Amino acid sequence: MENQRPKVGVCVLIVKNSKFLMGKRKGSHGEGTWAPPGGHLEFGESIEDCARREVMEETGLKIKNIRKVTFTNDILLKENKHYVTCTVIAEYDSGELAIKEPHKCERWEWFSVSDFPEPMFIPVQNLLKEIDIATLLN
Repeated sequence: MENQRPKVGVCVLIVKNSKFLMGKRKGSHGEGTWAPPGGHLEFGESIEDCARREVMEETGLKIKNIRKVTFTNDILLKENKHYVTCTVIAEYDSGELAIKEPHKCERWEWFSVSDFPEPMFIPVQNLLKEIDIATLLN
């Protein structure tokens, strides 16, 4: 634990028809919780490029108009992990929604802010404490 350092995660809030895409996680930390697409920032990669890559790898969707939202400090005690999660918002551009990584995601669904699923992944819980994401739809 002494030599551990936080990792950088990227969380992508995708908007389509005033709804956000959420996936039910499996096979990893946060299993059974809901979260938007996202993943680890790779060395030398921009946050926007990471968002595009992760969304395509996980969902098959293309996104556009990527904008920075905020970051959260996410400590997952049970899993002994620590992330700084950079959240961006983007608009759906094109593509057919698919479960491209079935070992990591059980299913994808679009949710309005008023009917977000539970339980939420810790980085999403922390995000919702910081901002009212409904304001991002304006």
